[in-house]
Amino acid sequence: MTRTTEPPENESEEGSGAAGKVGAGIFLSRLLGFVRDRVLAHYFGTSEFADAWRAALRTPNVIQNLLGEGTLSASFIPVYSEFLERGEEEKAGRFAGAALGILIVVASSLALLGVLVAPWLVKLFFSRWDAEKQALTVELVRILFPMTAVLVVSAWALGVLNSHRHFFVSYFAPVFWSLTQIIAVLTGAIYFGMGQRDLVVALAFGALAGGVVQFAFQIPWVMKSLKGFEFSFGRGVEGVREAIKNFMPVVAARGVVNLSGWADVILAATLAEGAVAVLGYAQTLYVLPISLFGVSVAASELPELSRMRGDGTKVLAERLSAALAKVSYFLIPSVIGYLALGDVVVGAIFQTGQFGEAQTLVTWAVLAAYSIGLGASARSRVLSSAFYALRDTKTPARVATMRVVASAGIGLALMFPLDSFGFRELRLGAAGLALGASAGAWMEYLMLRRALFKHVGDHSPDSQRLLRLIAAAVVAAVVGVGLQVWLPKVHPALMALETLVPFVLVYVGLAALLGVPLQIRRVAAD
Repeated sequence: MTRTTEPPENESEEGSGAAGKVGAGIFLSRLLGFVRDRVLAHYFGTSEFADAWRAALRTPNVIQNLLGEGTLSASFIPVYSEFLERGEEEKAGRFAGAALGILIVVASSLALLGVLVAPWLVKLFFSRWDAEKQALTVELVRILFPMTAVLVVSAWALGVLNSHRHFFVSYFAPVFWSLTQIIAVLTGAIYFGMGQRDLVVALAFGALAGGVVQFAFQIPWVMKSLKGFEFSFGRGVEGVREAIKNFMPVVAARGVVNLSGWADVILAATLAEGAVAVLGYAQTLYVLPISLFGVSVAASELPELSRMRGDGTKVLAERLSAALAKVSYFLIPSVIGYLALGDVVVGAIFQTGQFGEAQTLVTWAVLAAYSIGLGASARSRVLSSAFYALRDTKTPARVATMRVVASAGIGLALMFPLDSFGFRELRLGAAGLALGASAGAWMEYLMLRRALFKHVGDHSPDSQRLLRLIAAAVVAAVVGVGLQVWLPKVHPALMALETLVPFVLVYVGLAALLGVPLQIRRVAAD
């Protein structure tokens, strides 16, 4: 079927550049995120204030993960894209308006509830912390719950823009969320001379302001894309019932995964001081390849797979195979690089001020544990998009539940024994939680692969290609580690240039010699 409307040629992001645009937006937002976390590491390190911030940020994040980007995209985009595919833009606009209204009511209600019950939540889940640390965490949580409601509504804008193939704007918008936090902390520390407690409160208000700016930035592009937009709360609007039907299983899937992440923070709070902060720093690096290469491909493929639903299973299988192969080009060196040179990466980004060598080593250990499951997590994003495009939201939900149970069991079994080891005052208990997460990620990926095989048949990437990429990454890692040992010890940032740049160049060059060249324009979609 031919679409009756097309985005302007200079704005359309369909085709080979789609995931590249997503990746570019995510890269810039993550880059500012690293700057933000470096500022936080400098002023807070792995202190009680860093623990309180990570715990407070994660607590209202339950709402964002339940109702936000991944969940909303899985239920909203397939329905909205189908309206566009049929040329029914007026219906699409009414559907978008009703979805926005319902989302505002739900997100605002949950945020208000969170503000009211914050003292009980903190006392229940972080009972081992002293009264002063709990009081600070409550104050931060009450600021961050409204921020989360705004970010959920911002995910609606992302769904609209992605459906119209305007990927860059929505994934670039989080730059402003990080930027306002950086400004808040630097202004408070340098201009007002705030202490750590006041500074972390200023950080929370900066995050709230950043959420508002992030949403506002997307509005002009959203308004240009929508036709026939009517804001409402009507469940009777065409498409809303189907979206809600698809939404509930996805909420269940995201809910159990999100609760698992929240449980990790709660469990880490029972370990030695600094465990929550270290977990957060490691996760910042862990999610980067997933966001850049897993989410970028999944986000760009979801609208296209939704449009191709009637083209036959063979077409879908070929598209999935190509997507998984392209993701692997970047995931394989990311995993091996983190395992072999993770201390260099952590030191270059975080080692400053209150964040010293001991913090670098412990964070590397947690990052290495997470890295074992990195490839599985990123590929699962792509496979989940295929299920959502096929209107099957129940399978990812069921598999996610089993993943969470496995992750929690393994993490709980490992965290206390590993907390007996560490560097100086910091312990390695958080690495046990990360190992549990990795085991669960691989279980999820393998189960999704098996279930999807029944829908579309074989969708495996070329195994010989994967082996060549692994070989190239291993040789590159040997070169990088050799340079790290051989070269004189210098500042962590300079050491990163001396080791990571050769690592990347050797990998790209050797992969090309082995017949797998880097293809910038075709990195994520045909």
